[in-house]
Amino acid sequence: MKITVLDNATLANTSLACLEQLGSLKTYELTSPEQVVEHSQGADILITNKVVLNRETISQLKNLKLICVSATGTNNVDLEAAKDHGIAVTNVAGYSTPSVVQHTFSLITNLLGNTHRYQADCQQGAWQKSEMFCRLDYSFNDLQGKTLTIIGGGTLGQAVANVAEAFGANVVMSERKGAPCRDGRTPFDEAIKTADIISVHCPLTEETRNLITLNEFKVMKPSCIIINTARGGIINEADLTSALEQNIIAGAGVDVLTKEPAELSNPLANYKGSNLLLTPHIAWASTESIVRLVKEVSLNIKAFKQGESRSRLV
Repeated sequence: MKITVLDNATLANTSLACLEQLGSLKTYELTSPEQVVEHSQGADILITNKVVLNRETISQLKNLKLICVSATGTNNVDLEAAKDHGIAVTNVAGYSTPSVVQHTFSLITNLLGNTHRYQADCQQGAWQKSEMFCRLDYSFNDLQGKTLTIIGGGTLGQAVANVAEAFGANVVMSERKGAPCRDGRTPFDEAIKTADIISVHCPLTEETRNLITLNEFKVMKPSCIIINTARGGIINEADLTSALEQNIIAGAGVDVLTKEPAELSNPLANYKGSNLLLTPHIAWASTESIVRLVKEVSLNIKAFKQGESRSRLV
């Protein structure tokens, strides 16, 4: 079978040996919308992370039998169109959980300890000018004893909860906004009102789009920090910028934006305050995660070739 990778750059030069064993492999580092049909022609199997495969494109790919999404989210593939054309679709779930959890706590602990500010001061010679052995210019706060509210109680949310408890934090699992409260959950408004830290791990849906706006920030403690390693759009970016500027909350760690790469006009990308840590959608992308991802894609292809259903969405 002819296998084509449309955005190999997202795999960070990871070995594709396990894919090469399954067919004739062609890779493109990136594929623009105008190049999708050209790059996909003749392929039996397409591998895509973020390249969009819409109905118009799918209808032109006569040899296509399988689309492998090298990610968990599949919003870049028209699943109904694939089904209508008899094309199977698979994804990969769970491969990045350790990486996302680690990055989540990297953001939390850096904000609580003001590590980024101390590091900048050291690079600028402030420690060398100190009159005592250390510098205590900024607060350094324990995670132990803090209330950490998790929005999104799936695999990632539960993994974050486990690590938070190991730190000695008090974990609160938020109920969905406006939903009846289930056992083990806390009503949304109460969960964000009592939180010292809020970590977002829910998917982006119509229900969760703009889940957190200025209204919600005003309910939170002024000392609260919020972390989003889930999806851009769950937190309103203009409202978060205002909340940081006005010290309505103490800080934020953000790894995802509504439009990526970041637009020049994005208010968070332009914000210069030290109470924001912004990273370029890297939480999922540890070396080990990408190795797991490629391996899982290869296993999905192997299962498909053997007539088995594995990680099938269509």
